[in-house]
Amino acid sequence: MRGQRIRFAACLQALAAMLAFGVLAAPLHAEDAYPSRPVRILVGFQAGGGSDLLARFLASKLGERLGQAVIVENRPGAGGTIALDVGSHAAPDGYTLMMVSGSQLTNASLFTKVKYDVEQVLTPIGQLTSEPYILLVKPAVPAHTMAELIALAKSKPKVLTCGSSGTGSFAHLGIELLNSMAGIQLVHVPYKGSGQALIDLLGGQIDLTYASAISAAPHIKNGTVRALAVTTLKRSPQFPDIPAISETVPGYEVSSWYGLAGPKDLPPAIVERLHREIAAIFATPEAVATLAKDGAQPAVSTPEEFHTRIHDEIERWRNVVATAGIKVD
Repeated sequence: MRGQRIRFAACLQALAAMLAFGVLAAPLHAEDAYPSRPVRILVGFQAGGGSDLLARFLASKLGERLGQAVIVENRPGAGGTIALDVGSHAAPDGYTLMMVSGSQLTNASLFTKVKYDVEQVLTPIGQLTSEPYILLVKPAVPAHTMAELIALAKSKPKVLTCGSSGTGSFAHLGIELLNSMAGIQLVHVPYKGSGQALIDLLGGQIDLTYASAISAAPHIKNGTVRALAVTTLKRSPQFPDIPAISETVPGYEVSSWYGLAGPKDLPPAIVERLHREIAAIFATPEAVATLAKDGAQPAVSTPEEFHTRIHDEIERWRNVVATAGIKVD
C-alpha cells in the first residue's frame, strides 16, 4: 500500500513537472517561432527604382523590429512578373515576401504569357504607399481646368496628344480610362520612359502627359507646364491646391502604389505580425518624410482591404484593356 502511494505521488510530481514545462515553454516557442532566420523581399524591377528604394527602406526598418536581417532581392523582367512567379512558388513560411505594385496587376490583361493568377497565388499583407500622377498640359493648351480640357477634347476629337511611359503602362491605362469615363478621344503617344514624354511636353511636341509627382513638381513651380489635376481619388497632401480628376469625372482614380504580400497560404499569425510591424513603420515621421520626397504618402491597409484592392484593380484594368484594344505581346 505504501509503495502504491509513493508511486502515485511520483506520478503526480512528474505530471506537474510536465504541465509546468508546457505552460512555460509554450510562449517561448511562440515568440521564437518567427522569424528565426533572414527574410527576403523580392522586387520585380531593377535596383534604384521606386519599388526597390521603398523595399530597402522597409527592409531596414522591418529587420530592426523583427530582430532578423531582411534582404532585398531584385528579380527584374517581364514587367515584374518574374519576381511574382518566383515568390508565389516559395514556401508559405514568411521567409519570402514580395513587393507588389499596381502596375504588376495589369500584366494578367496585357501579357498572354503570364502563367499565374495573381489573386490565387498571393497572400496580401497590406498596401504600403500611394502616389498620384499629375496631368500636365503645355501652356499653349487653352484649358485651365479639367472641365475646360474635356470640353476642348470633345470639340477636337483625336487632336490632343497625351504622352505616357509606354504602351500598357499605368499612365497609358490612365489615359484610356479618362477617354472612356469622360467620353473624349485623347491620342496616346507612347515613349520609352516617362522622362522623354515630359521632355517632349516641355518642348511642345505633345499637349499633355501623366507625370509622377516628383518629376512634375519643379516644372509646375517654374511655370513651364500647367498642372490640371492629380489622378488619385482625393487631392494629394503634397499638392492640396491641385484638384483631383474625380472632382470633374466622378470615380476616376489612377494611383501608383506599392504593397507587401507573401505566397499563398501564408499563416494568419505571420500575416498579422508583419502587418502590425509595417503599420508601425509607416506611421513614423521618418517614413512620412522619406515618402514625401518622392511625392508619395503612407497608405497602409489591412490584409482584407488590400485583397479587395487587388481584386478590384485587376477587374478594372482588364475592362480598360479590352475596351481600348491594348496589346503588348
